[in-house]
Amino acid sequence: MAPAVPTTMDRPHFIGIGGAGMSGIAKILAQRGAAVAGSDAKESATAEALRELGATVHIGHAAGHLAEDASCVVVSSAIRADNPELAAAAERGIPVVHRSDALARLMDGLRPIAVAGTHGKTTTTSMLAVSLDALGLGPSYAIGGDLDGPGSNARHGGGEIFVAEADESDRSFHKYAPEVAIILNVELDHHANYASMEEIYDSFETFVGRIRPGGTLVVSADQAGARELTERISGRHDIEVVTYGEAEEADVRVLKVNPRGLASEVTVLLGGKMLTFAVSVPGRHYALNAVAALAAGVALGIPVHNLASALGKYTGVKRRLQLKGEAAGVQVIDSYAHHPTEMTADLEAIRGAAAGSRVLVVFQPHLFSRTQELGTEMGQALALADASVVLDIYPAREDPVPGITSALIIDAAKDSGAEVRGEHDMAAIPDVVAGMARSGDLVLTMGAGDVTDLGPKILARLES
Repeated sequence: MAPAVPTTMDRPHFIGIGGAGMSGIAKILAQRGAAVAGSDAKESATAEALRELGATVHIGHAAGHLAEDASCVVVSSAIRADNPELAAAAERGIPVVHRSDALARLMDGLRPIAVAGTHGKTTTTSMLAVSLDALGLGPSYAIGGDLDGPGSNARHGGGEIFVAEADESDRSFHKYAPEVAIILNVELDHHANYASMEEIYDSFETFVGRIRPGGTLVVSADQAGARELTERISGRHDIEVVTYGEAEEADVRVLKVNPRGLASEVTVLLGGKMLTFAVSVPGRHYALNAVAALAAGVALGIPVHNLASALGKYTGVKRRLQLKGEAAGVQVIDSYAHHPTEMTADLEAIRGAAAGSRVLVVFQPHLFSRTQELGTEMGQALALADASVVLDIYPAREDPVPGITSALIIDAAKDSGAEVRGEHDMAAIPDVVAGMARSGDLVLTMGAGDVTDLGPKILARLES
């Protein structure tokens, strides 16, 4: 079993402790008994959840927030070099640990499952965490989203399995050494860090090379990038490669996905036997995520029927087609989709569940670099909606790029025949949606930024 707290991490200080990845590591360390501290730019429910675990959370960044006895400073790739707490750590000789290295240390002595891919990581990791917990296996997990409340993105469990979301965006997934790895898909994204698909393939090959000898790679048999990657690593014979999907040659073959409203039923052929189980979220892509989770659990030796039954207990993760509520006959659903492939998948899933209802979208593009490279495809994806409103770009960690605005997406959407308009003022959106929506409609707030905050405001406006 893993030590209670890794060496040098008994008094860690997290810069940006409220972030999805950082807060999960902080939570696990706090649950293991470390004296956790950190800072974040603003107050949040996540910060409060960490305080409830005994962590000290400062709001704002200042050198004085770094305690005299801090054993290390944990950072993500989003932390800039001029951060005052990072500068103070350098002056005082306090070790600086990247988030991925911290997470890798938490996996030491356990049986890790690392979930990678351009899309679907959070959902698949969550499916595994929930189902393994339902089976009484007490997994530890670190996920890029909340299961059922602030701070529920991670937990230190008493069992031997650790399920982790493996982030390719900054190549940090090269730090992990999983017993089982899942690769859901391989596409070009994170344009600030990858210049070409060749770089993406090289990065995923390095990740596959980190799988422990005797371990297992579970990889899509359907997605073109995943198939290409499988060809590229075919010379490695010290791991088992298990393919899944609808392709005839898949080792775990998906025979049928039946929509059941905001859920579905999937039938697979595994080991020469058919198996049907429920997936309590809509859409073919979520059903395929569940099959990937099933294959990974089987690779760890978990009985397939037990795992299939447990997967039915997964009811979603925040921001992944999460129903926020209903008012005036209008359902408001939140979607984290920000890449064209994700946008298309979520819109197709909602179309399948809408039963003829109109689908309206409030979309907030995420990152200038992504919009520059994929703005046309984002606009084309929005053509699947009955009507859309596009907000200004959410910059996150990036500075503006001259000439790159939401107009790229709006123009592409119009060229694809979409009904779309732009809106610069987020505060105006509840009124805009109230003017568009009618009873029976489905409204999606879509994007990886603060568009998620609009759901309750739209519902309140609809009620009024």
